[in-house]
Amino acid sequence: MADVGPTRYARSGDLSVAYQVIGDGPRDLIYVPGIVSHVEFLHELPGYSEFLDGLASFARLIAFDKRGNGLSDRVARAPTLEERMDDIRAVMDAVGSERATLFAVSEGGPISLLFAATYPARVEAIVLYETFVCFGGVPGELESDFTGPDAHAEFTDMLVRTYGTGESLTGFGTSRSQEPRVVSLWGQAERLSNSPGGLRSIVEALFEIDVRAALPSVQAPCLVLHGTFRSMFEQQSGYLVAHLPEARLVKLDGVDHYPWFAGAERVVAEVEEFLTGVRSSPVDDRVLATLVFTDIVGSTEQAAAMGDRGWSDVIESYYALARRCVDRFRGHEVSTEGDGFLARFDGPARAVSYGRAIRDGVQGLGVEVRAGVHTGEIELHGNEISGLAVHVAARVVGCAAAREVLVSRTVKDLVVGSGIAFVDRGRHELKGVPDVWHLYALADP
Repeated sequence: MADVGPTRYARSGDLSVAYQVIGDGPRDLIYVPGIVSHVEFLHELPGYSEFLDGLASFARLIAFDKRGNGLSDRVARAPTLEERMDDIRAVMDAVGSERATLFAVSEGGPISLLFAATYPARVEAIVLYETFVCFGGVPGELESDFTGPDAHAEFTDMLVRTYGTGESLTGFGTSRSQEPRVVSLWGQAERLSNSPGGLRSIVEALFEIDVRAALPSVQAPCLVLHGTFRSMFEQQSGYLVAHLPEARLVKLDGVDHYPWFAGAERVVAEVEEFLTGVRSSPVDDRVLATLVFTDIVGSTEQAAAMGDRGWSDVIESYYALARRCVDRFRGHEVSTEGDGFLARFDGPARAVSYGRAIRDGVQGLGVEVRAGVHTGEIELHGNEISGLAVHVAARVVGCAAAREVLVSRTVKDLVVGSGIAFVDRGRHELKGVPDVWHLYALADP
């Protein structure tokens, strides 16, 4: 992991702007954030530190909180674009950066474009990720998700009403929006980033932003990146590429609005190639691991019987139990989806013991779980995994009965001598997986 420097403050007029320096690469890269920002707490979010580390592998990365956000001084009104440009310049001066690339996310895009047009000697290049030139749209020229003043007000009221709850993760980090722990962390990030009143002033100001006139004056080459989740950003990106003197467009499937939540490795690879002309070979480590899938038996019926609130409480308690057991047996959480929880272990005996602990631990929640365990080779891609072993483990749990810890023959053979006993459950064809698989159930002590 790259060295994260201490939080420092740059003076921008009468205000202090918080920033961190990460790494010491040969070029400077300024990360210009969106409306939720906190240079210290965001490191608690899954993927954020790893994303910045990836960028810092080929650049000295400078992350900062815009005025009004995070650890920077709070302000009584939404800052102007000119004031926010001053903040970028102040941070660059504080770290001794004469010329840098700007990596702008969402609301950071218009600020960075205007800065590049105003101070061309200080901008080497610009990366524009999921951003816009005119948030409110332009009739007949740029569509918007928010047509008309009523839509503006409704969108703003919705964001302010739910601010601090983490509900906005459905838009900012869609891939993680069903994970209660991540939603809770995002809610905390919102509260630390700004107040509801401060957010309202910023969002209302978004609809006034229009930097179309600045585009012809941007001399720096631009890399425009967007996902395929929202047509608004796709059209805005197309407009940027058509009207910037030197710009290249890359569409990325499976990325989130904030780039560290999903697809971060691909974002980093595109930026590296854009700035250096080369793309580092992906580091996909192939390792032997034991995977454990657990899910709640009869979850649909249970959810209907308990109601939304009761079921949500059960899921949160189940996830909390699973995470305690992951720590206890020295495993790694991989992912959650609905009532499913996937963990990996470097020892099959610990994985089986983990499955037993989950099975027994949920009894107080009024539900039953089942577990599927398989050992096989996987590929590690940052926090994500892939490989046939993942599919096998998923199919094994599908064959398990309530309160059953079902394992593949591979697992049974690898725990010989551990004292763990199994009951033969016969041979099974696993849907979508070649061959016939011999499965065994963990025997009760």
